[in-house]
Amino acid sequence: MGFKLLILTSGPDGEPNGAFYQEDWVEQLENLIPDIDINLCRTTEEAISNIAHIDAAFGYLTEDMIKAATNLKWLACPQAGPPKGFYNQTLINSSIVVTNIKGIYSDHISTHIMSYVLSFSRGLHKYVRNQLNSEWSIAVPTIHLPDSTLLIVGVGGIGKETARLCKEFGMKVFGIDPKTTELETIIEKIYLPSHLEDILPEADFVISTVPETPDSKKMFAFNQFKLMKHSAYFINIGRGSTVSLNDLNRAISTGEIAGAALDVFETEPLPKNHPLWTQEDVIITPHVAAEGPYLDNRRTDIFINNCIKFNKKEPLINVVDKAQSVSYTHLTLPTNREV
Repeated sequence: MGFKLLILTSGPDGEPNGAFYQEDWVEQLENLIPDIDINLCRTTEEAISNIAHIDAAFGYLTEDMIKAATNLKWLACPQAGPPKGFYNQTLINSSIVVTNIKGIYSDHISTHIMSYVLSFSRGLHKYVRNQLNSEWSIAVPTIHLPDSTLLIVGVGGIGKETARLCKEFGMKVFGIDPKTTELETIIEKIYLPSHLEDILPEADFVISTVPETPDSKKMFAFNQFKLMKHSAYFINIGRGSTVSLNDLNRAISTGEIAGAALDVFETEPLPKNHPLWTQEDVIITPHVAAEGPYLDNRRTDIFINNCIKFNKKEPLINVVDKAQSVSYTHLTLPTNREV
């Protein structure tokens, strides 16, 4: 038994080897599944010409590819949160099963989040600036974490691991997520997305892990920041499009919130003239929260194991709900009110 597999190695914008393909995959798969027929494609044009009779594929397939893939049964997505357009309507309406590599980044990103939380709680972001100015100052307030509340907006694998770490520091952890019943044992209180604006005033730290969808675009704007405590901090490691940076800068400048930590931005790199660069209470990292060891091994393990399962007609790992992948919520997110 075997199957026809297409591996597209180019990334979503056509960049060579932009799909996280590993050179040893072909050898591993041929050893594990002797009858497998692997088509390694470097370009989208090459993939389209070979995809008609393919059973399974790995990579960023365009809508035209999906339409041409009349025999495709399984598509392995190289990311947990792929670029806009991956979940096109043709793919959503099809019977193609989609899997992703959810979970491989959770420990790295949650550690990055905790570095932000700890920095703000001990004033390290201020001490670093003082050090650069050779300034000896101890007048920096601290936050006692066991007395603080953290709100995680989007409680997937990253949110769960972040919640676990925060609870180790004694923090109270709330969550916003459509899957309320599945998370009740992990987080103290779970609310549906429609209650976001009701819960924002309770949090000392607000962490967004929300993916980019039509519903989530600029879901954090001045109205949302205005609802937060003046002493609260906002953290975004989800997608840059979910936050209005101008509104965030305004909220910090006017004292609506205490500060922010950002790893993702509306425009990347963040323009050099953007005022957030010079905000004393802002931490900026250049989209590196997911960086860390073992990622290639973890991605390989998921993909190879799914190939074996697909060949045996067994249930796959990390199957995606395609319909929900393009909409963050089952319900409507709160709309921005006039300021």
